[in-house]
Amino acid sequence: QVQVVASGGGLVQAGGSLRLSCTVSGLTFDDHAMAWFRQASGKEREGLFSIGRDGVSTFYADSVKGRFTISRDNAKNTLYLQMNSLKPEDTAMYYCAAVRLGGRPTMVAGWRYWGQGTQVTVSS
Repeated sequence: QVQVVASGGGLVQAGGSLRLSCTVSGLTFDDHAMAWFRQASGKEREGLFSIGRDGVSTFYADSVKGRFTISRDNAKNTLYLQMNSLKPEDTAMYYCAAVRLGGRPTMVAGWRYWGQGTQVTVSS
């Protein structure tokens, strides 16, 4: 049984930093691409980054370019999202996704397994 567990969210002031983690079990972690998405209240889930099993990353959201970084530690079966210079508009539930299904990587349907999400709230 595959489990995807995200953690590290919380309340932070604008300009601050957070590091999200996503631990995956039940599959061979380093065989698969991973991704981070976020969903703000009342909005659609937005793809932020994906990272291949080789560690090569692709970003999809201009709004986080230069502030957020995706990485992975295959020895720990863990995906990370380092978020710096946080803004109130970054407030959202953040989700990690595992195992590409094909199609566009920015689409929810493009990923097989999802974590439960971790809430990030940025105060002004």
